[in-house]
Amino acid sequence: MNARFNMMENEWAAKLGKRFAGLALMLEQSTLPKTVQFLVQIRASQINGCGFCVDMHTKDATAAGETSTRLNLVATWRESTVFTEAERVALAFTEEGTRMADTHQGVSDETWAHARKHYDDDQLAALISLVAIINAANRMNVIPRTPGGSYEPGMFADFVKN
Repeated sequence: MNARFNMMENEWAAKLGKRFAGLALMLEQSTLPKTVQFLVQIRASQINGCGFCVDMHTKDATAAGETSTRLNLVATWRESTVFTEAERVALAFTEEGTRMADTHQGVSDETWAHARKHYDDDQLAALISLVAIINAANRMNVIPRTPGGSYEPGMFADFVKN
């Protein structure tokens, strides 16, 4: 499978990508736990059918020490026992924030209340932003049909620095 268009090879899109990567780096440095960040990125990418993003975030999570058992169960988190209550809330938040057209309300009051119990204001701001940014990233890869499978952890490090 080949992409319709390579965003990294287009000068204008690459400039946009650098700024986008800067936002992602800022979120990585937030107090939202890294495990939660990976779970959010993976789950939204699964929902949106973004093979490239699922590939990237599962490989990055593995490189950071996440277990294959947990990664394999992200799509079925409701039926799994390997996630903490805080992680489960973040996964519900991600699903509702990703599937807004399905509910016409975004994140439900119930999910929001549960999230408030587990995350402080800075973490909630990071969670909201992360859901928004991963959904945008998914679209930037799904629309041009960027295939998954070729990502290597850290391969964009130089791109972000320059």
